[in-house]
Amino acid sequence: MSNFSIATKIIIGSEDSKDVFAGMTKVMIITDNFMKESGKVSYVTELLEEFQIQYEIFSDVRPDPDIESVTKGVLILEELKPQAVVAFGGGSAIDAAKAVVYFASRNNQSTRCTFVAIPTTSGTGTEVTKFAIISDPAKKAKYPLVDDKLIPDYCILDAELIKSVPPSVTADTGVDVFTHAIEAIVSSKANDFSDAAAEKAIKLFRDNLLKAFKKPDDMQARKGMHNASTLAGIAFSNAGLGLNHGIAHTLGAHFHIPHGRANAIILPYVISFNAGLYDTINETAKRYQIIAELLNVDSTMPRQSCLNLVRFVNGYIKKLNLPSTIQEAGIDEKSFMDNLDEMVKAALADRCTATNPRECTYDEVHRLFQTAYYGKVR
Repeated sequence: MSNFSIATKIIIGSEDSKDVFAGMTKVMIITDNFMKESGKVSYVTELLEEFQIQYEIFSDVRPDPDIESVTKGVLILEELKPQAVVAFGGGSAIDAAKAVVYFASRNNQSTRCTFVAIPTTSGTGTEVTKFAIISDPAKKAKYPLVDDKLIPDYCILDAELIKSVPPSVTADTGVDVFTHAIEAIVSSKANDFSDAAAEKAIKLFRDNLLKAFKKPDDMQARKGMHNASTLAGIAFSNAGLGLNHGIAHTLGAHFHIPHGRANAIILPYVISFNAGLYDTINETAKRYQIIAELLNVDSTMPRQSCLNLVRFVNGYIKKLNLPSTIQEAGIDEKSFMDNLDEMVKAALADRCTATNPRECTYDEVHRLFQTAYYGKVR
């Protein structure tokens, strides 16, 4: 069965955000330590103070939020019993907040409160999705949580919050947006509605990422990428993702490569595999041809369009100063090989891989990992 929904109310800019907290007396803010210590969290606290709303800040969120920090957050939420939880930060802060709200409400339904997500990067789209990624450092694993109850009630999109994001992070998160949109379009659960959101996200990516990367003060480009991120999130929350994310999750868990960068490295290899460029061209190639057309690199033939798309991705990776192979990302060959079997199994078991357009075997994914490591088929 195919379906599509947008459960989150999206507020663009800061003007109407005050209405979200009307009548509240107590709020929990979940963020990371940098946002707290740098004072950036004042974006939220000043608004709450204006309305004399009591608040508590939980800032123990680390990159790749883990089970321990989520457990701490749940205990605080259950004790505080706020009317709202505000997730303020990048994907890690929002994912951590999602897990905290989700598990607290599972423990006790009375702790369910209004959930507000305010993203400070343009990449994950998690502010509107039913996905959250939680890490288990002991097992070197990342677990995608997938449940409609993880979807925030409100999302506040304010491009001013990403004005100071450095170029390297802009690049990582920007390609994450692109990967979300691509995987949503070729997903086995894609439909006309998810396609519409993903296609618009790709157009915004096409027109704005390099501008935002080269000129961080270009607010039109920043706004374009911020909107693209959320649109791509809407698309993949409904359609699902694919093998690219299945591989990126375990690669990040084992070697701490930033998630968007891991996606960027893997993307051209997964496109080639899914389209059948390594063996026999298939129906998925026609879906990639649509993407090539959106990027103005299409051809009359699906195979050539896919080849052009791979070249486009490789060209963007160079322009954004991103590594084009796992080896170039600084991963030692012995460490990679020692963990390869475990990563292949994790990628195949990842919930994102379930909606990949092409079924894949252990041997195929093993070969794909090696191709992405060396930059060529081995």
